[in-house]
Amino acid sequence: MLVLEYDGTRFCGWQSQPDGRSVQQAVEGAFSRLAGAPTRATAAGRTDAGVHAHAMPVTITMPERWSCAELQRAANALLPPDIAVRAVYPVQNGGNARRSALGRRYCYTVATTEEARSPFRNRRAWALARPLDLEAMQRCADLLPGLHDFRAFAAVGEPKPHYRCHVTEARWEHDDDGCARFTISADRFLHHMVRMLVGTMVDIGLGRRPEGDMARLIQLDHNGNTSPPAPAAGLAFMSAGYPAELVTGNGVSW
Repeated sequence: MLVLEYDGTRFCGWQSQPDGRSVQQAVEGAFSRLAGAPTRATAAGRTDAGVHAHAMPVTITMPERWSCAELQRAANALLPPDIAVRAVYPVQNGGNARRSALGRRYCYTVATTEEARSPFRNRRAWALARPLDLEAMQRCADLLPGLHDFRAFAAVGEPKPHYRCHVTEARWEHDDDGCARFTISADRFLHHMVRMLVGTMVDIGLGRRPEGDMARLIQLDHNGNTSPPAPAAGLAFMSAGYPAELVTGNGVSW
């Protein structure tokens, strides 16, 4: 299992696309060269265009001649500068970064001061540059833990068997660098779910919509009343957790 870090600014997302530069294509290209044969990479999460990852688990099958340390060094020599392999771990047969994951964590960053306009910061945050009512936003976040139907916070697309997600963590924090950060963990996430949650809570934090909207939206079976999704630049995949018996290296959560 690879643990990848990447800057999603110049990618069309994780998943391979016929007419775009994807993280999956770059990773499979590098590892196919090392394997001497086509390889397939499976990630714990399929990030959208512009979304980043700090520790994205990816499973890929490689010849046994490669040690973990050698594979990491060789891959980093071939990968583009906006992707890095942070670690490599052997996994048990049948281990799959996507299907075997017990949970995933995302973090969304909103820059609330004028420093948000800095070109060195706005690639990793929503450059809002306005103060937010974080207490109201946290009260909204307090409604999220537990098993809920998040249909109102899912992008319209191909119907899914169900829209239930079990959220285990949802919190807003304000950092000394003038950023508000939203961290959320769940067993699964719907397409655009985190960005739509953030977009709605930011509108509440700006006073654009009443705080009571959050409880009402969670009960809806459509996304017609949800705020637009927050910009992709502020979102980052942070980590995923796995059963202890799956990974034979040190640790099971990144």
